[in-house]
Amino acid sequence: MHSFIPPGRFFPYLTWTEIQAMPQKEQVVLVQPMGAIEQHGPHLPLIVDASIAVSVLGKALHKLDPSIPVYALPPLYYGKSNEHWHFPGTITLSAQTLIAILTETAESLYRSGFRKLVFLNAHGGQPQVLEIAARDLHVKYSDLMVFPLFVWNVPHIAEELLTAKELALGIHAGDAETSLLLSILPEQVHMERAITEYPAQLENSLLSLEGKLPFAWATHDLTQSGILGDPTTATQEKGDRLLESLAIGWVQALTDIYRFKQPG
Repeated sequence: MHSFIPPGRFFPYLTWTEIQAMPQKEQVVLVQPMGAIEQHGPHLPLIVDASIAVSVLGKALHKLDPSIPVYALPPLYYGKSNEHWHFPGTITLSAQTLIAILTETAESLYRSGFRKLVFLNAHGGQPQVLEIAARDLHVKYSDLMVFPLFVWNVPHIAEELLTAKELALGIHAGDAETSLLLSILPEQVHMERAITEYPAQLENSLLSLEGKLPFAWATHDLTQSGILGDPTTATQEKGDRLLESLAIGWVQALTDIYRFKQPG
């Protein structure tokens, strides 16, 4: 049931008495890995984002100093994915439902005495939803520290491995995600079906799909295949290196969160 997560770090394996007796629960870091069940082109499975969140977290927890108390909650596989719902297989929650799930999860943990909660998200379609939930939770419970974080926002080596075009436009089922899946779930990757598809109208433009000057879009506005990027250049070796670098980045992030004290 723990998948990539070390069993000793998997929160559901604890008993209620172990949680009751846990020392300094206000310093314990709980991590909610989050992804989506949504199309990722004809060559990748629906579980891409969730698998990246869980595998990166799991690898980081294997590396983390054993004295730092960090536990992984069960993965939240479903997310807000309505930008992909024109493609069969995509399952989406509304923003309101996702906020309710995150809020009620956090409140349950708060009642148990925990005060540090990380939303470790690997789906690019929902960071803003997590930020709203996190802010509202902290306003309601001033001693609850909530960290709405994106898996790719720690230091990593993607710039060493991907082209400039892929870094700018390869945001979905491209080289990075395909390489990671070749490392994480190689039997579920169908490289013979991989094709390259970029949104040509964004080249040489200040506007972007995700960035400082974004616009609202649905995936079928931009791609016929569901791919935004070039997965044909993906390799397992790239994926292994990306996974390792992301895990190292998350070791530092989790350590910093453990040491973090609420300002004021």
